[in-house]
Amino acid sequence: MQTNTDLRMVRGACPHDCPDTCAWIATVERGKVIRLQGDPDHPPTHGALCTKVSRYAERTYHAGRVLTPLKRVGPKGAGQFVPVGWDEALDDIAARLREIASRDPEAILPYSYAGTMGMLQSESMDRRFFHRLGASLLDRTICSNAGGEALAGTYGGKLGMHLEDYAASRLILIWGSNSIASNLHFWTFAQQAKRQGARLVCIDPRRTETADKCHQHIALRPGTDGALALGLMHELITAGLLDEDYIARHVDGFDALRERALQWPAARAAEVCGLDAAVITALTHEYAATRPAAIRLNYGVQRVRGGGNAVRLIALLPCLTGAWRERGGGLLLSSSGWFRAFRNDAVLQRPDLLGDRRPRTINMSTIGDDLLRDSSPAFGPRVEAIVVYNSNPVAVAPDSSKVVAGFRREDLFTVVLEHFLTDTADHADYVLPATTQLEHRDLHTAYGHTYVVANEPAVAPLGQARPNTQVFRDLAARMGFDEPCFADTDEQLAAQALQGLDLQALRAQGWVKLPVPDRPFADGGFSTPNGRAQVAPPGWAVPDHLPPHESPASAPALAARYPLAMISPPARNFLNSTFVNVQSLRDIEGEPLLEIHPDDAAARGIADGSVVRVFNDRGTYRCKAAVSTRARSGVVIGLGVWWRKLGLDGTNVNELTSQRLTDIGRAPTFYDCLVEVQPG
Repeated sequence: MQTNTDLRMVRGACPHDCPDTCAWIATVERGKVIRLQGDPDHPPTHGALCTKVSRYAERTYHAGRVLTPLKRVGPKGAGQFVPVGWDEALDDIAARLREIASRDPEAILPYSYAGTMGMLQSESMDRRFFHRLGASLLDRTICSNAGGEALAGTYGGKLGMHLEDYAASRLILIWGSNSIASNLHFWTFAQQAKRQGARLVCIDPRRTETADKCHQHIALRPGTDGALALGLMHELITAGLLDEDYIARHVDGFDALRERALQWPAARAAEVCGLDAAVITALTHEYAATRPAAIRLNYGVQRVRGGGNAVRLIALLPCLTGAWRERGGGLLLSSSGWFRAFRNDAVLQRPDLLGDRRPRTINMSTIGDDLLRDSSPAFGPRVEAIVVYNSNPVAVAPDSSKVVAGFRREDLFTVVLEHFLTDTADHADYVLPATTQLEHRDLHTAYGHTYVVANEPAVAPLGQARPNTQVFRDLAARMGFDEPCFADTDEQLAAQALQGLDLQALRAQGWVKLPVPDRPFADGGFSTPNGRAQVAPPGWAVPDHLPPHESPASAPALAARYPLAMISPPARNFLNSTFVNVQSLRDIEGEPLLEIHPDDAAARGIADGSVVRVFNDRGTYRCKAAVSTRARSGVVIGLGVWWRKLGLDGTNVNELTSQRLTDIGRAPTFYDCLVEVQPG
C-alpha cells in the first residue's frame, strides 16, 4: 500500500507471545514509522491494538536501543561494555564456540523463547546453526507445555474453537485468563456475546480487570482448578445432565472418568477450592442448560503441579455436555495445532543436520540449577557457553537467585542478541544488536485464532542492528558450515516455511485464514488416532486433581512457615519482561506491587503503599503492598515480570518461584509458591 513517495503503509504482524497475533499497518514517512494501527480488515484484530503494542514504535526508537555490538569490560552483571565492530565480535564468538565444540559441542546451549513468535526470527536459521553444531537441545517449556501436552493428549492436538464463534455463545466461562490484559481480541467477541444476552463467568484466584466486567467471579484457591472440574463432572453425572449420545460416539474412557468424578461431590470440591458448594452446583446446571456454552481456558491454570491434569479435565467438560455440537460451544486453550499441516518445520529448522548425533536436552525452566551443575555422566558436560535470543532468563526464569549465580560464572561464555540492556544482557560477554519487528521480515502462525499473518519490514534497521537470521548466517560462515541452507535469504526462508497456502495472497493481503471446518468437533473428528476425545491416552492415568507442590495438603510443615499462596501473573501493561523499559507504559504501571487482602494485611501490620518483605526458603523480594480485595484471603499476587534492576533491591518476584515441574510437560510451577509477608 502506497500513497506517495514520502508516505507508505506497510502490513505487518505483532510478534509477541499473545494469543491475538494481531495484523498491523505501519505508516512510514521519510523512512520512519509515525503510526501503528491494527488492520481493520483482519477479523481477529478488527483495527484495534492493545495499549502495549500500539506503542511498539517506542521500542524501535527507544533511546536505550542497543545499536552496535558491545563487548563486556566490567564484571558480569555490571552492564559495563564498549562498542566493537561486527567482524570483531563475530570472529571472537565463532572462535570461542569452535574451541568449546572441539571438546564437546553439547557444552554449548541455545536459550530462546517467544520474544518474537515469528517463524523466521525465532526458529529457522538459529535451529539450523545449532543442529549443525551439535549443541545441546533446549526444551522450551517455560510458558505452555503442561497445558499444551495435556490438550494434545485429550484432543489429539492443540485445537479448539474459532475465536469469532465466541460472539455466538450464550455462556462463557473465562477460566484462568485475564482476557482484558492478555487476550484483548477474544474479549471483544465476548463483549459482543454479552451485549446479546450471554453471561460471562470468570474463574480465577484473583479478581482481575476481566473479573470486574463479568457477571460472576469464582475466586478459587490457586492450583485447585482440577478439583473444580471434577466437582462439575460429579454434578453433571448425578443430576443426569450428560449428553450420553455424544459421549458414546465421541469419547473414549468415560467409564473410568465417571468413577473418578463420583469421588468428587460438590462439598469435597468446594472444600479444596475454598468455595461454597452451592456455587459449584449452580454453575454445573447453568453450564449444562445453556446452549451454546463455551470455555476460554488460558495458561494460568497450568502453572502448578497438577496443571496438566487440570487442563485435561476442563477440556473434557464440553465433551460431556455435547457443547461442541453448536457454533459458539466448545473450548479454546490453543489453536496452534491447526497450523501443523501447513508448517514446513523440518525444512525450516533442518533437524537432519544433526546426522546420527543425539545431543542431550536441557529444560529451560531449570536453567538455574543446570548452569551450576558440574560435568557428570548423568548430566553430561558442564555448560560452557550460552547463546540467548528472544528471551530474558535472568528476569523470567524461576528461582532467579540461582539463575543469576549461573550467569555470573566467569567461565560461562555468554552471547545475547537483544534490543536493550536487559537483566540478562548485563551478564553477557557480547551483546549483539537485534532488529525489531518493524525492521525485518517474518511469518506468524497463532495460538488464539486460525490466521497466518505476514510481517513486511517497514523501515531499514536502525544503527547496526541485524535480524537474528543474519547473525546466525554470519556465525555459520565463520564456523565453516558450508551447507547450502546457510545461504538462504529471509525471502527464501519465508518461501520454505509454509505449504498448502497461497503465499502470494498472504503477502498481498497480509494474512490468510486456514481452511479449518466450522464447528470442528460437532461430529467428533478429534485429531486422535481413532477420532475420539481421550480420557486417558495410552500410557496416561485417568486425570485427577493433584494438590500443588506447596500447599497445606501436600506440605503442611512448609505451609505452617509460609501460609500465603502466591501467584505472579504479568502486570497489565507488560508482556512478561517485555515493555518494562517503555517509559509511558511503566508510568501507567507505577512500580512493583504485591496485592494482599485486607485481612492478611491487618494480621501482619501492613498498610497500603508500605514496603513489604516477601520471602520463603528460596529468597526475599521487597516491593510495595497494594492492600486490595483483588487478592482473596490467603493468597497474594506478585505482579510481574519487572526487570530485576528496577526493583527495590535488584530482585523481582521470581526470586521466590520454584524450579519444580508440572505433572505433564516438564513445565514450571510459577503459581505453586508459598510465601510469608512482613513489613519491611
